Amino acid sequence: MMIYLDQAASSFPKPTTVADAMVKAVNEYGANPGRSGHQLSKCASAVIDKTREKVQKMFRNQSVDRVVFSLNATTALNQAIDGLSWKRGDHVVATTFEHNSVRRPLERLKKEKGVLVDYVRPNEDEKTWEEAILNKITSNTKLVIVTHGSNVTGEIIPVESIGVSLKNSGVMYCVDASQTAGVLPIDMEAMNIDMLAFPGHKGLLGPQGVGVLLVKNHVNLRPINVGGTGSHSEELEQPKIWPAGWESGTLNTPGIAGLLKGIQEVEKRGLSTIFEHEKSLSIHCIKGLKKLPGIHIVGPGEEENRLGVVSFYIDGVDGLEVAMILDEHYQIAVRAGLHCAPLTHESYETSDKGVIRASFGIYNTKEEVDQLVAAIEEIKDGLLE
Repeated sequence: MMIYLDQAASSFPKPTTVADAMVKAVNEYGANPGRSGHQLSKCASAVIDKTREKVQKMFRNQSVDRVVFSLNATTALNQAIDGLSWKRGDHVVATTFEHNSVRRPLERLKKEKGVLVDYVRPNEDEKTWEEAILNKITSNTKLVIVTHGSNVTGEIIPVESIGVSLKNSGVMYCVDASQTAGVLPIDMEAMNIDMLAFPGHKGLLGPQGVGVLLVKNHVNLRPINVGGTGSHSEELEQPKIWPAGWESGTLNTPGIAGLLKGIQEVEKRGLSTIFEHEKSLSIHCIKGLKKLPGIHIVGPGEEENRLGVVSFYIDGVDGLEVAMILDEHYQIAVRAGLHCAPLTHESYETSDKGVIRASFGIYNTKEEVDQLVAAIEEIKDGLLE
């Protein structure tokens, strides 16, 4: 049986209730939500509304109407970034830990709109993330966008203290919670977050195909997709009605129904329990790997607060080959490479070789971690002998 240690890419396995809810949606009320007045359409809409309310309360967004469902976190982040009004000379501050889901939209803004972008991280003079970001703020800064947790190193960015430091600055603040939604508590009000994006299929234990963007009431956001909204069909322009105006087309009702059950499982277990379990597995993994000569951990050590993500490389060994051997001969799933976060690898000087990433979820065990470490030792010795 496969040992799945690629939770940072997508959580697996899912709670059985997730698949049950999706099957029920397909078999019992597989109609188009918000498009018809019949019972099945109303039933589909009711499940979506219930999930929307659950998300709004979990992350403390101001309004349930400003919970926008999308395909994934990438779509949500593109809506957050491209939906703002940009002009030449506007400025954005982001971190060097950003995923390409943030970096590529920003790079496109640079090329097409003349927007200036700074990617920052603390240095010897700037001891904290707040200092690194605030030192880059100018009168033209329109947006600060920060990933809450690195998908490469497991480092946690202090989004709350950054948000508090930006209060009353007039700068929009967006957080990418792809690695932390369902693992760490996020309170948009207390953290002064204007927009929050995340997928349903990672820490929230839902299925693939659903993402979420939460938007504060004061944010003026242009829909990047226009089309059918189920109402105001006679109007030529996209209706400015939340959330329908930002959710053109048919929503993924089975996926959203599954997400609701995933969130309920997270609530049942508790965020602190989930976080501590995944953190303990990462610490156990780091301690095991550090006993092996020639292995280098990339990112925080076992003594630091961190997510359940451990990345490493082996002197003289190709990481992609290791991942392939783990998969084919040990039935262990990890991910090797650059993980769609090239700036992170530049920071750690691993761009030429990438890293091997093991990432842990609520259903993983220390015994599985031990099997990974033992397999790495055998592979390393076999390839270097």
